[in-house]
Amino acid sequence: MSIVPRLLTGRQAKLLDLRAEADYGISTVVLMENAGRQVAREAMRLYRGKKKIIIFCGKGNNGGDGFVAARHLLAQGIRPDLYLAGIIPEAGKEARVNLDIWLNLKQPVVEVSEATLRRIPIARYGLIIDALLGVGLTGPVRGITAGIIERINTATARVLSVDIPSGLDATTGKILGQCVKADSTVTFVAKKRGMAVGSGPSVCGTIVVADIGVPF
Repeated sequence: MSIVPRLLTGRQAKLLDLRAEADYGISTVVLMENAGRQVAREAMRLYRGKKKIIIFCGKGNNGGDGFVAARHLLAQGIRPDLYLAGIIPEAGKEARVNLDIWLNLKQPVVEVSEATLRRIPIARYGLIIDALLGVGLTGPVRGITAGIIERINTATARVLSVDIPSGLDATTGKILGQCVKADSTVTFVAKKRGMAVGSGPSVCGTIVVADIGVPF
């Protein structure tokens, strides 16, 4: 059993996920479930109950964490509004598992397009959960995701990012075109190096390191 560094690069974080499955048989779906539960727990701590919660999800594993968080919030009697940066058929394999569970619960998902982006009633919400992009991001944020980030950053609501603010390079702390400015970030296993260097300290807010059940 190895010791996790105090600060992980983006590559190290991805390798830990791969090792969890290869060495211990802990699937990505299990990790996603544990991560999403931790996000929901932090959201409940931040939630003031006066306005609704909105969750913006990407199509990859970071979005999958958001789908899980939405379900756990629902189990606590809070029905968040779920927005997907793209269309449902484009959701990745593990993320789609949790998106389908949400749909099986007869809960709606809004597919965000250029046409609908400006109609999102962002002022209605008291808490925004950013589950758009994770530690695997290496290139500039573009398209609909960049547009959503712009909307998030104009809101007065509190913002909670999942693992890392979307648009922040997990290794260098560089902003990759557009970046969410979070009030809090729930990160998993250990802090990411990009949170401590470059623009990281100015966009992460309060950082909560959460356990997702991997005994590294």
